[in-house]
Amino acid sequence: MSGPYSPSPVRQATGRAAAFFDLDKTIIAGSSALAFSRPFRRQGLISRRAALRSGYAQLLLVLSGADANTMDLLRRRITALCTGWDVAQVRSIVAETLLDIVQPMVYAEATELIAEHRANGDEVIVLSASGEEVVQPIAAMVGADSAIATRMTVVDGRYTGAVEYYCYGAEKAESARRIAAERGYRLADCRAYSDSITDLPLLEAVGHPTVVNPDRALRREAVRRGWPVLTFAHPVALRPKLGPPGRTTVAAAAAGAVGLLAAGWYGHRRMSRSGG
Repeated sequence: MSGPYSPSPVRQATGRAAAFFDLDKTIIAGSSALAFSRPFRRQGLISRRAALRSGYAQLLLVLSGADANTMDLLRRRITALCTGWDVAQVRSIVAETLLDIVQPMVYAEATELIAEHRANGDEVIVLSASGEEVVQPIAAMVGADSAIATRMTVVDGRYTGAVEYYCYGAEKAESARRIAAERGYRLADCRAYSDSITDLPLLEAVGHPTVVNPDRALRREAVRRGWPVLTFAHPVALRPKLGPPGRTTVAAAAAGAVGLLAAGWYGHRRMSRSGG
């Protein structure tokens, strides 16, 4: 089936199971890893050039979907950006700006679905390739029970630029299997939600896969397999600065990425003309 989200798609629980949610473009519109680019820049963690490159990566994510090549680009960009950052400072910035930055990106349909799972006694777990310092607070904000995310290697309180654990692709499915084994869940009773073909292993691992705002490859796969397709389109709180009423959050994100690119180009031109 295909169409907009409608209430109560969750089965009546016959026993506790897990509901695994992807984060980016499933719970929120856009990239959680890049959402904090502006506050990080204001705090001196990101340079003008790095902000421009982040905007380009965000634009790729919005326009082309989170395919393997795009995700690899994002991973390399972000690990390079983070090298040397103080982890405590990152956590502090995320905590201080979470509501302003992320709340307007959260899909109301996702929070309703999470609440229904919780009401049915299911454990809600977010699985994301973004960093745990960003993912865990967002997961808590939307009502998830826990989150598993990418972990950067930390030495003396700072990121080294190496990745300790990459929660991506087949690893998400392995995480789901480990959790089910530890908690005593039957994977046949569990559910998974994602927008990306890169999460196909996770969707295949559970008994009840559902695709949300799928990219083209995943939509084709869902149609072939008869999987449910949901469309999430309504943010919890769309602020005026993100666009006039009627614009989708994805469109606003794309416009923001283009604006960031233009601002960076304009600033570069000004500095070049002034010899700076």
